[in-house]
Amino acid sequence: MLLHGSCAARDGEAVLFLGPPGAGKSDLVLRLLDRPGWQLVADDQVRIEAVQATHGSGDAATASPPGEGTRAGATLRVEPAPVLRGMLEVRGLGLFTALPVAEPAWLRLAVECTASRESVPRLPEPAHFACAGHSVPLIRLHAFDGSAPAKVEWALAAAAGRMRMRAGAFETADRATEAEADG
Repeated sequence: MLLHGSCAARDGEAVLFLGPPGAGKSDLVLRLLDRPGWQLVADDQVRIEAVQATHGSGDAATASPPGEGTRAGATLRVEPAPVLRGMLEVRGLGLFTALPVAEPAWLRLAVECTASRESVPRLPEPAHFACAGHSVPLIRLHAFDGSAPAKVEWALAAAAGRMRMRAGAFETADRATEAEADG
């Protein structure tokens, strides 16, 4: 499946950026690429494919993603449309080519880039982006905020289970443990 969006990855864990033209998808990817460990996956068109994980096969095309998949035994692989591979549009400068591409990259998070800061909830409820019968966490951000790259990194860590939250988009606090502590 081919989607209009942009995508970047760190250590094989990909973030898909969605939104209307001018919402800041490519700009946010550019700012992430300037941070340690991030690589371009795709800009403008992202190919998403459901892949059956084959734990331990060693085949890069079907090997398991970092962490766990979105559903037991399966996950979503992301890659560029072949004609746009290694390209990034930078508004005001032009189209850059021959950029390194993260491969393989596994979708862990989707970000809806919004046109206004007011459309981003202060304390969001958990949401999901569904594709090819699978889903990943979905957050909304104003892509032009100075803190947007850091928010993406924190959200990716929360989506992968490396950070915990008490409330919000990645509420992961163990309610039983909280009840015992409050008891």
